[in-house]
Amino acid sequence: MNALRLDSRIGNCWISFDTPTSEIRRRLARGSPIVITDKNVRRLHGRLFPKAKVIEIGQGERAKELKTVERIYRRFRDLEVDRSTFVWAVGGGIVCDVAGFAASTYLRGLPFGFVPTTLLAQVDAAIGGKNGVNLDGDKNFVGVFRQPRRVLLNFDVLRTLSGADVLCGLSEIVKCSLIRKASLFWYLERHWSALCALERAAVRTAVIESVRIKAAIVRADCGEAGERKVLNFGHTLGHAVEKTAGLPHGQAVAVGMAFAVRISLARGLLREAEARRAERILRRLLPPAEVIARPSKLLESIRKDKKRRGGHIDFVLLEGIGKAGVVKLGLRELEDAVHDLRQHC
Repeated sequence: MNALRLDSRIGNCWISFDTPTSEIRRRLARGSPIVITDKNVRRLHGRLFPKAKVIEIGQGERAKELKTVERIYRRFRDLEVDRSTFVWAVGGGIVCDVAGFAASTYLRGLPFGFVPTTLLAQVDAAIGGKNGVNLDGDKNFVGVFRQPRRVLLNFDVLRTLSGADVLCGLSEIVKCSLIRKASLFWYLERHWSALCALERAAVRTAVIESVRIKAAIVRADCGEAGERKVLNFGHTLGHAVEKTAGLPHGQAVAVGMAFAVRISLARGLLREAEARRAERILRRLLPPAEVIARPSKLLESIRKDKKRRGGHIDFVLLEGIGKAGVVKLGLRELEDAVHDLRQHC
């Protein structure tokens, strides 16, 4: 498989796998596109867009704010961008999220595409049409659903990633396997060392399978009214940990997944043997327990979660490896579980 078409109510997208560097350079030079990236990505991968008009944004979650989008709008205006201008985001998840949101909202919508340069972005931010920014540190409170026209995946760019960045990407791949495909989970168990070493064949298989899983879910529910909610597995607590402890997104979500596994087991939805298998692979991704914030801080953040409905939160639990469902979890039950969190990390 070299490409996948993702059609949905929020737009149609071509996702190309194994995109040669020469093809990326050609597409990023076609017409007069705008490239949005950050300083580090430009230093590492600027050869992909040597002649493009470039807008640089900052790095880290501090750049994923409305003030960054406002600066991009002004640069669009200075560059006389119109509705025929194609915007490319070249970078990790933050670059993709910010650029996608800016392009989706300027002049009521510009065409845009992604060249994700991290493993996490290749299986998460670049796929599915969620674009947004944070509000006072609260994750993705401002955003839109709109598909990129194209996503160009190149596995060679991953060679510049740190070990921590690779683990963040693997966290999202583990999530996809746990919620939808037991055979992918088995593959991860058997090929973990090869994936950590970024061996091309292993990475290609894991990325393509993860993208196929996410694409199928998005086709069925592009606006997160139903089935798409399962993609939030690990994210309710994960976003809270990310905000309060300052952990990278992938590692924070791994904490959230381990937490959800324990609740799934306690509720009798997940068998003990399956819980042990899930926890065994998640421990390879988890931070030391002492870095996790105090329960009071986590609960304060969770109460602001976008998925909250009154005294409940739509919470994703496992019914088996490869099968997930959404339940309404009471805030009191969630509070009790959070207080018991550290001993399981």
